[in-house]
Amino acid sequence: MGLTLGAIIVNVPDTTAASTFWSQVLDYTPQAGNHDFLLPPDSRPATRLHFDSNDRTHLDLWATPDTTVAAEVARLEALGARLVDDWTYPKDADFTVLESPDGILFCLIHP
Repeated sequence: MGLTLGAIIVNVPDTTAASTFWSQVLDYTPQAGNHDFLLPPDSRPATRLHFDSNDRTHLDLWATPDTTVAAEVARLEALGARLVDDWTYPKDADFTVLESPDGILFCLIHP
């Protein structure tokens, strides 16, 4: 398989309060210089939690170096995902927005 769960983005009204709460609940450590990113202990898988007061809650799937974005998009579409055509991307976006068959948005992060 060419993907790994890279981050879970959670929409919250107050990122500082959320970061404080979840870092204590999960024993995660705020990333140096950015308390909005929580990192798991070394003994745990490397999935991060990212708190954002503007973005929707969604999953980020990180493509591994042994695959291409096009190959992963094709594989995901074959599984029933669809590209979200009406997404407004920032200049030089490093992600592609897709939707699962049941309507859950997620991002494929380009390596």
